[in-house]
Amino acid sequence: MKTLVNLTQQSIVGEIESVLDTYPYHPYQEAFAIPDLRQELIAFVLNRIPSFYTAMSDRQIPLAEAEEGSLAYYKLPRKPLEQQLHLQNLIHQGICLIVQEKSDWISHHVCETVQPACEPSHWFG
Repeated sequence: MKTLVNLTQQSIVGEIESVLDTYPYHPYQEAFAIPDLRQELIAFVLNRIPSFYTAMSDRQIPLAEAEEGSLAYYKLPRKPLEQQLHLQNLIHQGICLIVQEKSDWISHHVCETVQPACEPSHWFG
């Protein structure tokens, strides 16, 4: 039996991780750690580039491993610089668009980090 594997999605997820690492933790990395927003970003990028699939027999890779995302070593061939920059640009666009569209939702679901030295003391009533 053969299993269809989306190589593009595996590659995109890795590239999203790399791009998000260039953003501040709050609110970007924190927001896109939320599974719904992460899926929305993946879908945004996937809808704008061609997808590549491969069929693998169950003997090549167990289905359980495929579902766990351990296909990291089954990456797409090295992309020319232009394609990689295009993909990174799409990811940046997706991040900006999603943050703009969902800013109220994000502000309610992502806590603002407060440094203790910046808050007035409530001890002196």
